[in-house]
Amino acid sequence: MRYIIFVVLFLLNIIHAAKSHLDLSWAQGSTKNRSNRDVSCKESLEYRNDNICCLNCPAGTYVKKPCLSASEKGVCESCEFDTYTEHDNGLKKCLSCSKCRIDQETTEKCTSTQNTKCKCKQGSFCLPDQACEVCKKCSRCKEDEETVKGCTDISNTDCRKRSSSGSSISVTFIVMPLIAMLVCILSFVYWTKSKPSKRAVTSRSPREMVKICMGDSEEVIEERQNAQNTKIDDSSQLQPFLEQNYVERESPRRLVPLNGEESLKKTFDFFEEMDVHYHNRFFRFIGLSDNSIKSTESLFPEDRVYELLKIWMEKEGLKADFNSLIEALIYLDQRKSAENIVTKAVSNGYYKYVDE
Repeated sequence: MRYIIFVVLFLLNIIHAAKSHLDLSWAQGSTKNRSNRDVSCKESLEYRNDNICCLNCPAGTYVKKPCLSASEKGVCESCEFDTYTEHDNGLKKCLSCSKCRIDQETTEKCTSTQNTKCKCKQGSFCLPDQACEVCKKCSRCKEDEETVKGCTDISNTDCRKRSSSGSSISVTFIVMPLIAMLVCILSFVYWTKSKPSKRAVTSRSPREMVKICMGDSEEVIEERQNAQNTKIDDSSQLQPFLEQNYVERESPRRLVPLNGEESLKKTFDFFEEMDVHYHNRFFRFIGLSDNSIKSTESLFPEDRVYELLKIWMEKEGLKADFNSLIEALIYLDQRKSAENIVTKAVSNGYYKYVDE
């Protein structure tokens, strides 16, 4: 009996010892986990590695090996080519450099401490307070508006309605010719009554007398221009016509395309440079019909110019020549626009001068 009691007491002691050991291990584990959770590293100065805080690596580097003791710096490695870190960090690798999109241009290249910086290409923009997924095309002010602020890479064109002074000027241009016409008619009546023997004068109608006083009206000028364009509608006659009218003018330097027909197409956007008031005269001059010109009236000016130049190019075929367009602009006294367009065509690598 004693032996049984002894065995039971021995087993109880073993169970108690095992329980105490398990409680101690659990307590140690809890203490360790709690210590891990309680570790608080200084923001922007340290990073956490297990249960200690290591000092950050400087910008342009990353953590190759973390520290072994608290508040020490581990092994920092410089960023490889095309990677970067802009600030002190605890990163295990550097960030990849961004690439500018096709509608953007690079303003600053990527370095080990700075990402690539991009901006929208000229003629397009992205608002800074919006996600720039694609650059938007800059707007153009309408004919009855004026530009307050030009388009930039971060703002669209700012337009406003023209002031009332423009209306008063228009009224002046309407009233003054009417007054002049009235003076001419009164002069004509007085002349015919005072000197009826002048057959050369009395043979004229009042409308003809008004024409003499006022000169050709816009309709007459338009008709004359249309008749002139009809004569040169055949593209084979355009070059002799230009040569005839350039006898007393300085001929521009000839240009040749660097990529054939593709070079010519790429220059069409540059012709937005033209004064909108010369559009119809220009396109008549290069041989487009009035029907073709009127068919694009609903388009925005820049889209209209591009579309009409495409029609001209299809009409001319292999005879389509960038030099003819430039010479037409110069003939219409749009030399500044012509020079700007040529400069853009050369600087963008679409054309070069023959003598270069």
